[in-house]
Amino acid sequence: MDSDESPVETFAGVVKWFDPAKGFGFILSDDAESDILLHANALRNFGLSSICDRARIRVTVHSTARGLQTHEVLEVLPPEDEVASVEEMDQPGPVIDTSIPIEPGRVKWFDKVKGFGFANVFGKPEDVFIHMETLRRTGMADLQPGEAIALRAVEGERGRMAVSIEPWESGMAAEGSDSGVAEE
Repeated sequence: MDSDESPVETFAGVVKWFDPAKGFGFILSDDAESDILLHANALRNFGLSSICDRARIRVTVHSTARGLQTHEVLEVLPPEDEVASVEEMDQPGPVIDTSIPIEPGRVKWFDKVKGFGFANVFGKPEDVFIHMETLRRTGMADLQPGEAIALRAVEGERGRMAVSIEPWESGMAAEGSDSGVAEE
């Protein structure tokens, strides 16, 4: 059936739903006639283990006998309504101070129900606090223990806290760095 696959095309859309336990979800495309299958492997190749519902996404897609399937994730943006709700609050908006250096880290633990978790930054003894709202601003829905991430952190009243989180690959590419840190 591989011979039935069409050339790869680029589409933009919104994540309809994604279930990390099932390993797939669907994208509502701005231009495609049907939903696009989003497989966990395509997300992993982009550096994510999850994505939140209504996140904006740009992907390459191929048509198979079973329908449209994501070939590669190119970009993930937070849901537009969630960015607006953050901006409406009396808190700073999602503008990130890029003078804060990106640091490589690993998720220690993250509890979606509690709405927070912690990461370890390579070479530093203290944990970095991660709040659910910070995660949502990136378009991510959850973090898994041991997941490699790139983050920007500031000193807070109770210690270091993340102000932005990115998938490892895109964070390191944005920094223009080849850190040389090996995976386990």
